Amino acid sequence: MEQYLKYSEFINSEDPEIQALATQLKSNLQSDVEIAKACFEYVRDSISHSWDFKIDQITCKASDVLLHKTGYCYAKSHLLAALLRANGIPAGLCYQRLSITGDGPPYCLHGLNAVYLKEFGWYRIDPRGNKPGVDAQFCPPLEQLAFSTNARLEGDLQGVWPEPLPVIVATLTTHQTCMAVYDHLPDIELY
Repeated sequence: MEQYLKYSEFINSEDPEIQALATQLKSNLQSDVEIAKACFEYVRDSISHSWDFKIDQITCKASDVLLHKTGYCYAKSHLLAALLRANGIPAGLCYQRLSITGDGPPYCLHGLNAVYLKEFGWYRIDPRGNKPGVDAQFCPPLEQLAFSTNARLEGDLQGVWPEPLPVIVATLTTHQTCMAVYDHLPDIELY
């Protein structure tokens, strides 16, 4: 589990602002489940999704997501992982391959999280941000993610990554506007 608790360049859980927020969110909560839910709801509800709000401040590093209060799903998952790790809760990154139009090509990756909860094991959560048609919730052991993988060639990438995939980092650090990121959304073929 050590790798899912580590500080890193993009999941920089030792950043003072992330540490302060993690402490504030933990407050007087006792269980990992309560703390994880508080962290999840903060990122889901308080950090704007770059595409939904057409925000041209592109973030990748968790501390930048917190500073600018915006990020694509990938960046929001970096912040959630950092907040969980700052509270001593193992957290990693997960990805889904989704159809952009909902009915076939083109496809892109969608970023979300997995948190290790002693009572349930690895549990996936999606801090993307809710909107009409998207209702991600924290209700272990049931998953209620933002998106399901139903279309042809959609699917879940298997595993929990301790660090962002290189293709995600490249996309978020190369493109400067929300439209440029959208035009270059990362994809990995599953089959």
